[in-house]
Amino acid sequence: MPVTVQDMMEARDRRAEKQRELLAGYGQTLLCFTMNIPGPEKVNSLIRQGFALGQRRLEQGFMRLGITPLYRESFAAPAGCEAYYVLPLPPLEAKKLAVDIEEADALGRLFDMDVLRPDGSKTERTELSLAGRTCLVCGGDARACARSRTHSVAELRQVTDGILRNALRQEKSTTVARLACRALLYEVLTTPKPGLVDQSNTGSHRDMDIFTFASSTAALYPYFAQCGQIGHDNADKDAEYTFALLRTAGKTAEGIMLEATEGVNTHRGAIFSLGLLCAAAGRLDREAWQAGNLLDACAQMVRGLTARDFEGLTKENARTFGQQLYLARGITGIRGEAEAGFPLVRQYGLPRLEAGLAAGRSVNDAGCAALLEIMAHNTDTNVIRRGGMDALDRVRSRAAALLRQEPCPSADALRAFDEELIKNNISPGGSADLLAMCYMLHFLKEAGS
Repeated sequence: MPVTVQDMMEARDRRAEKQRELLAGYGQTLLCFTMNIPGPEKVNSLIRQGFALGQRRLEQGFMRLGITPLYRESFAAPAGCEAYYVLPLPPLEAKKLAVDIEEADALGRLFDMDVLRPDGSKTERTELSLAGRTCLVCGGDARACARSRTHSVAELRQVTDGILRNALRQEKSTTVARLACRALLYEVLTTPKPGLVDQSNTGSHRDMDIFTFASSTAALYPYFAQCGQIGHDNADKDAEYTFALLRTAGKTAEGIMLEATEGVNTHRGAIFSLGLLCAAAGRLDREAWQAGNLLDACAQMVRGLTARDFEGLTKENARTFGQQLYLARGITGIRGEAEAGFPLVRQYGLPRLEAGLAAGRSVNDAGCAALLEIMAHNTDTNVIRRGGMDALDRVRSRAAALLRQEPCPSADALRAFDEELIKNNISPGGSADLLAMCYMLHFLKEAGS
């Protein structure tokens, strides 16, 4: 909503009164955060997201300095976004923190972080022997350009919006990549996991260990960032077009993974499922990073995938085990799971994980329970390939029985199950990939809140 000059004057007076109240009430350093947004529109979705990123940078700075604000408040008024922090910090140290954020990159140029002393006087950049701020458009003295109105409002706003879009695109892609890698690491570290690589052993695998997974995870970070960017850049296009771009990127990522692991397939399934989830997060605004929204976005991207991939499939041309299983039993595997919006994650794994965490269980124990919940319901093609349908029935029944006995089965019970699967060379690898999705969805919800 456009604001008038009168609105801006009233907002300035209100901020001054708020500052006086906080300085009088606390007698400490006060940091006031607003944004330099040209033109009559001071608040929209793009600006709010940029402001939220500035707040996160401030909070990270507070953690780096080992301080906790005595008071914090933020809101979006028609005249602009505002935040107030009362800090147990000398004024010039707070000013140095603010300047570091303002000077960090192009987005910081849009931040206006005023630092007031307890007596109400304003700290200045010159007190830190720093020059004034530069113009957004030409790089000259910002105050001189403002006084002479060297640049039009339209020109300034075009540059401002471009800075916001570029910064948010970069921040979103690096966030989803970091959380995807974190999810993969959490999955492999969760112990004990029946039949799977974990901290105790290599499960039913002879060609990989926990370090193989670490190498693969590190190699896949750029791919996950790329998936986030693909989703973000094509959010206004058809969802299936986004998936077509992901498939091309995924083929390259698979080669990178195999190079990192010397030919071992550690994360082929995760390249598909977590890559899809990264793109879904890229397509959505950060505040929409809730499991239902993200999984619905995944389903939209792969609509019709199974029919397209298996069209014209016959016994004569079916080469992979998944293709043969589809012809023999109609099992659609991860394609069908994705098309349905990952019900094993939505209905079973994630609720079990979050219930365990809400009950005070450790991440490890809640993760083990979530894995069992998935195993109890998953038609895991990895299990079928190694042991047939009878093995699948035994695995599902045993997982369900353990969960009936206790919501988070003991380590001893899990180790016994692990020994049984290792003895029979069974690995529920498909369920492990879905556990990683549960972890990532949990992380995304935290990041979006």
